[in-house]
Amino acid sequence: MISNVPQFALALALSFIVSENAVAAPKAKKNSRPAGPAVEWVNVLPAGKSLPTNTTHRTFFSEAAGREVGFCVYLPPGYGSEAERRYPVIYNLHGNGGNEFHSFEDVEVLHEGIVSGKYPPMILVLPNGGHSTFYKDSHDGRFPIETMFIRELIPFVDKTYRTIAARHGRAIEGFSMGGRGSTRLAMKYPELFCSLFCQAGNVPRTSENFDAENWREYLSGYLGPDKRNYEENDAFVLAEKNRSKIAGKLRILIACGTRDGGHLPTVRDFHQRLVELKIDHTYIELENLAHQRTKMIERLRSIWFDYHVESMRLMTPKGR
Repeated sequence: MISNVPQFALALALSFIVSENAVAAPKAKKNSRPAGPAVEWVNVLPAGKSLPTNTTHRTFFSEAAGREVGFCVYLPPGYGSEAERRYPVIYNLHGNGGNEFHSFEDVEVLHEGIVSGKYPPMILVLPNGGHSTFYKDSHDGRFPIETMFIRELIPFVDKTYRTIAARHGRAIEGFSMGGRGSTRLAMKYPELFCSLFCQAGNVPRTSENFDAENWREYLSGYLGPDKRNYEENDAFVLAEKNRSKIAGKLRILIACGTRDGGHLPTVRDFHQRLVELKIDHTYIELENLAHQRTKMIERLRSIWFDYHVESMRLMTPKGR
């Protein structure tokens, strides 16, 4: 289903065929991922890698985690000189195995677009979601990732920077685990965001994986033995529950490659469920694309942030 967005839809149609401190885990070997959930709360910029233009690495104290947590933030040109201006914010969630030093290509695309005049000045925040947490709170409290992000980082950003601290000034997105996390969080807290971009994020029917006797086998026992945790972390259940807060108020863009066999089935399933719920959205399958973030950016580069920008424009109350 293509939402009623002529500029975005036209550009899309012309470009593509639409058809898809560590916790509780030993330190991973170089270029490998932990076997289960783990978080290095504040990371160090990898050797040979540099922060993009106008991007800094910061920390804030998380009461939920009981320690400092790292994040990166991009501030647009003019931020320092236009003292009265407020800016919309995009939160970009990283994939599994990542940390706050991620999605630098996205920052570069946004910066180029702002400098050229294609995009309005915006802030981009790169949170740290750890490994294999899927941006959920663990049932035992050891990984309060959702709480840290929703109830602490977003308010900290709004307090620290000159943001538009309202739904129409806030968007969320992410690739892979970040797409899965951003989709669930947007379904759970639709009042916080006006725009969602799920980039090849697996969208499972989490509640159907509940097994009272064998709960430790699903996501390393992350959600625990209480069925309510599975329902509260199921994007399908949340979309139906919060339909009145989502339909016509949260704009949704979903993209996945037709060769992304590990993610495409659940993405198609979620797309179909949104159709059944009559939740308007834009859905794209990119031909012959596997689970490849940089290649997805390359193919959609010319319109990469168009959807968020248009969402913010459409959702801004008249007179603002």
